[in-house]
Amino acid sequence: MTSLAPAPRRRRFRWISIPLKIVGGFILLSLLMVAIYRFLPPPVTLTMLFDPNGITKDWKSLDEIDPNMARAAIAAEDGKFCAHHGFDVDAIARAAIHNASGGRIRGGSTISQQTAKNVFLWQGGGFVRKGLEAWFTVLIEAMWGKPRIMEVYLNVAETGIGTYGVQAGAIRYFRHGAGKLTRAEAARIAAVLPLPKKRAAVAPSGFTRRYGNSIARRIGVVQRDGLDQCLK
Repeated sequence: MTSLAPAPRRRRFRWISIPLKIVGGFILLSLLMVAIYRFLPPPVTLTMLFDPNGITKDWKSLDEIDPNMARAAIAAEDGKFCAHHGFDVDAIARAAIHNASGGRIRGGSTISQQTAKNVFLWQGGGFVRKGLEAWFTVLIEAMWGKPRIMEVYLNVAETGIGTYGVQAGAIRYFRHGAGKLTRAEAARIAAVLPLPKKRAAVAPSGFTRRYGNSIARRIGVVQRDGLDQCLK
């Protein structure tokens, strides 16, 4: 005669198995999504869906985007993009110290982290979102590689009000595609990226103009020192 496990034990097992199934399902789903987007463009993101200004975008492969744009992104957002494995610990620590002292909030996220957030998650902070961002960052670093990460980043980043990707941004601001960006134009788009709803790449003034000029100068450093070598 087969004995049945006591009811309390079965209930405990059920309460354990349900969270395990949820976590396992999430892991499988996230792996599948990252694998698909390794080859196919993400059709839409949560940021786009919740944008009341609509969506203007036009996907371009990395080799169709002027190299100055990737260099400008590295110069502005992540100087160690080709050297790290998704996280720049030094930049995160410096940002935490700076923010604790007050003043303008500074971020320490890498391009990989921003891409993970933009494609798979929502905007805003919180420990849950940050934890998920770290998980997806590890996945895209392992499964995509640097060229694909940069390609996706340059296509999903918000470059203006209701405008996503550098192709749409280039047309919006300069009336030509991202394949013909000058160093100054690429720098201006990069200067807009942190606050795309409040900054404009055409006739920038004040901080945006100074920041764009600084990025333009650093583009030459990125090229000279081979900081974009992983994209070639």
